[in-house]
Amino acid sequence: MYISEEKALKKASLICSKQEKCKFDIKKKLIDWEQKSDSINRIINSLEKDKFIDEKRYSSFYVRDKFRFNKWGKIKIRFTLRQKSIPEKYIYAALNEIDNKEYIKTLEKEIQKKQKLIKYENDYELKNKLLRFAESRGFEKDLIFKTIDKFV
Repeated sequence: MYISEEKALKKASLICSKQEKCKFDIKKKLIDWEQKSDSINRIINSLEKDKFIDEKRYSSFYVRDKFRFNKWGKIKIRFTLRQKSIPEKYIYAALNEIDNKEYIKTLEKEIQKKQKLIKYENDYELKNKLLRFAESRGFEKDLIFKTIDKFV
């Protein structure tokens, strides 16, 4: 559905004022609203200039939310931010904001919770299932192995 550039800018501003968004998210919306590429660039530039879009700020919020609420590891978070075309320097800085002790504690809690739910016949099968679970959450293999060995 086509909307004018002026109306698209107003709608995008409203969306950005309610929730943290990145350029990728807004660009998708603008494409849905059938904006031309030069119009998309103007709108995104305007939103950046007015501080409605800030990729660095977005990265920090995204990392914090995905880690605290979704219990995702750094690998999965990095992957999803790369899919949104966030610059590597912002991803790196945001991931470094995660406290290492809290990161390890989160992995330990998630593995302990999962361990209670898994049906298994031997320790090898249990370790394998816990490894796959933690990997799907985006945690690093070496950290997963250390944590699993602590509990199994």
